[in-house]
Amino acid sequence: MDLSTGDRVVVQPRFTGALLIDAGDLPDEERRYSTVALELGDGRSLHYRDIRRLGTVALVTPERFAAIDAELGVEPLDRAFTGDHLSVLLRGRHQAIKKVLMDQRIVAGIGNIYANEALWRAGIDPSREAGGVGLNETFALRDAIVDVLTESIALRGTSFRDYRDTSGARGGFAERLSVYGHAGGGCPRCGHRLIGTHAVDGRMTVLCAHCQK
Repeated sequence: MDLSTGDRVVVQPRFTGALLIDAGDLPDEERRYSTVALELGDGRSLHYRDIRRLGTVALVTPERFAAIDAELGVEPLDRAFTGDHLSVLLRGRHQAIKKVLMDQRIVAGIGNIYANEALWRAGIDPSREAGGVGLNETFALRDAIVDVLTESIALRGTSFRDYRDTSGARGGFAERLSVYGHAGGGCPRCGHRLIGTHAVDGRMTVLCAHCQK
């Protein structure tokens, strides 16, 4: 958030953090987990609510913000994030493609759920070496990433347990998930059993070994 002083408020919500707008109707249950409240000019309040208290809210100078921003990769919804750009980012990397996608220093903003979904849509095995992903596959992956994020934003995010949007409502993208949260079920594309594993990067990875190559 940009302030008139030139400083910025930087929020890193991690697993359970959320920003909620309160017009006097924020439920007591949500207010109980509010750790920071900012008064807005129209009389409402902006609350940072964090059940597990793993996130951070920081006031930073322009210089400090520039340093933070310099450490982040390209935004996936930025026009600069093209198939060619992604191909350059993956070139020569030996880590698993899913791990590279979730490295915020390379691409900023792809979390575990969306990495799973995008790789399934593109038909790419999450454990594949990033540098070995072909050009056509890279273009398909770029489009899958953009589509997944755009759809999730339109549906106000993904709520399994704690996540809420700014109005305190649950996000609706969980109902659109094809693989994440469905380990053991059938692949929506080919019908084969979906596999759940923590072997790729320590986080839950769900894939179809039959149609993700």
